[in-house]
Amino acid sequence: MRVDKFLWCVRYFKTRSIATNACKQGKVRLEEEILKPSKEVFPGDKLRVRKNQINYEIEILDIPKSRVGAKLVNLYVHDVTPKEAFEKLDLLKYSKDYYRKKGTGRPTKKDRRDIDDWFENAEDDINTPKDKKDE
Repeated sequence: MRVDKFLWCVRYFKTRSIATNACKQGKVRLEEEILKPSKEVFPGDKLRVRKNQINYEIEILDIPKSRVGAKLVNLYVHDVTPKEAFEKLDLLKYSKDYYRKKGTGRPTKKDRRDIDDWFENAEDDINTPKDKKDE
């Protein structure tokens, strides 16, 4: 089965065209080899799929005849993605939410001044030798 069709069948991508584009962009690999969408995959192959800033590592157990339900995906694919990949994504989400809430729009004039002050202080700390900081 074609790799783009396989990834669509096991629900890694919502549409087959999205799976095809991911292959064309180099986000699907078979043992460090970038795959074209038409590449045939077989049981036992190990794929690496980059999606949502996570490198999913999946092992193909069997080839489905058509798109399968979400409950049946485990019959065809074994996900061996390390837990650290998901933890990194959680940290990234928290770091984005730290300063501004989603949907609050552009920074205000006060926010902009605070950001500029912070950057100026950071530059002063970098440019000042350690001996002068102690004085």
